[in-house]
Amino acid sequence: MNGKLRNYVMALVAIALIGALGYWNIQPESFLDKKAATEAENTIDFYVVGASTRQFQEDGKLRYEMTSSKVEHIKATDVTLLDKPDLQLYRGTQFPWHVRSDKGEVAPAGKQVELIDNVRIARTDAKNRPTVITSSRVTVFPDEEYAQTQQAVRIEAANGVTTAQGMKAYMNDGKIDLLSNVRGQHEVR
Repeated sequence: MNGKLRNYVMALVAIALIGALGYWNIQPESFLDKKAATEAENTIDFYVVGASTRQFQEDGKLRYEMTSSKVEHIKATDVTLLDKPDLQLYRGTQFPWHVRSDKGEVAPAGKQVELIDNVRIARTDAKNRPTVITSSRVTVFPDEEYAQTQQAVRIEAANGVTTAQGMKAYMNDGKIDLLSNVRGQHEVR
C-alpha cells in the first residue's frame, strides 16, 4: 500500500509540475504581448531635427512661422512631440504673437497644441508697448486663435504686472480673461 500511495503522490506531483510548466509558458507570452503593445503605442515613426515650417494665408500673407529643435511623431496616437517650440503667429499682421516653451504636444490634425514648461507668449503692439504672458502650461487652439490654462499666469504689460490662476486668451481680439485669484500692480501715468 505504501508503494501505491507513493506512486500516486509522485504521479500527482508530476501532473502538477506539468500543469505549472504549461501555465508559466503561457504567462510570459501574455506579458510580452502587453509589453509589445505598450512599445507600439509609443513607437516614433519619424522625427525631424531642426524643424522649421511656415504657413501662409489665402491672401499670401504669412500666418505663422514655427521652429523646433526636435519633432517626433508617435504613430499610434498621431501626436507630435516638440522640443523647444518657437512660434511667430502673424495672422497677416505686422505685430505677431511670439509663443515659445520647453516642450509641446500637438494633437492629431493640429487642432490643439499643449505647451509645457516655461511657456512665454509675447507681443509688441503698434505703439511699441510689450505684453508678456508666462505660465507653466498653456493649451492653444490655433484655428480659433485661442489659448487657455488653469495654471498660474503672470502678465507683464507696459503699465504694470498682473497675476492670476487660470486664463482664457483671445489672440484675435487681444482680449484676456483671468479666471481667479487676480492680483495686479499698475502704474498710473
